[in-house]
Amino acid sequence: MADAAAASAPPSARPTVAGGPGTSAAPTRHRPRGLLIAGVAGLALFVLFAFAVVADVEHPLTQPLDDAWRSAFGSGPGVGQASWAVPMFFQYLGELPGAVLTILLIPAWLFIVGRWRSALFFLSAEFGGSLVVSQLTKNLVDRPRPAEDLANGLFGPLFSVDHGSFPSGHAVSAGILLVAVAALLPAAKRNVWWSVGGAIAVGMIWQRTLINAHWFSDAVFGIVGGASATLVLWWAFAPLLRADYGKPLFRRRITSPAHEGAS
Repeated sequence: MADAAAASAPPSARPTVAGGPGTSAAPTRHRPRGLLIAGVAGLALFVLFAFAVVADVEHPLTQPLDDAWRSAFGSGPGVGQASWAVPMFFQYLGELPGAVLTILLIPAWLFIVGRWRSALFFLSAEFGGSLVVSQLTKNLVDRPRPAEDLANGLFGPLFSVDHGSFPSGHAVSAGILLVAVAALLPAAKRNVWWSVGGAIAVGMIWQRTLINAHWFSDAVFGIVGGASATLVLWWAFAPLLRADYGKPLFRRRITSPAHEGAS
């Protein structure tokens, strides 16, 4: 009798089963807690190191490591190590060409393919990281950049730089890019990007110290700060990003994580 009553009930009165035909297609509002925990932990490390630098901007606790790294990897003018294709790729990635890519081209493409939520996330990450993590911290900490020391065979920055060595703005941008691009992709599509993005992050640390524009710790914590801030934004935008996962990114359909298990 109960089965007959359930069968005769109108569709609106029938119970729905999770994942069944009666389930709403609206994206879940769940936000992965791990993103928030990792992001906040990384930002805490970034802030703690900033305070350590402020306490002694000339000789913070990482100065012995910074000096050793500079002696091993820092280049000099006229050597040619800093001006070939690979280091110049990283130099331009943090300058106007990189800004055109990350602030104009990528968001514009996301809008074109209908992923406006992803575009808003990407722009928020780029502007938030550049203005708060990079420029605000530079002005508050004001750590001196590596200076010329010819007696020890050391040179100052080989390219034009602004004031403030901590954090490296180029490294912050690389950290943002590492996480922001990953956030655009469903989980199953991220493995290749993590490898590429990780190589970009490591390469940026190498290039910023090769040209004596930053201390090693400036570049490392720049990556940490940019990536961590973007992880927090990823957590905040997670429901909106999830709604975009089923939409085309490179003119082909990308399966959303909700449907990957059913295929």
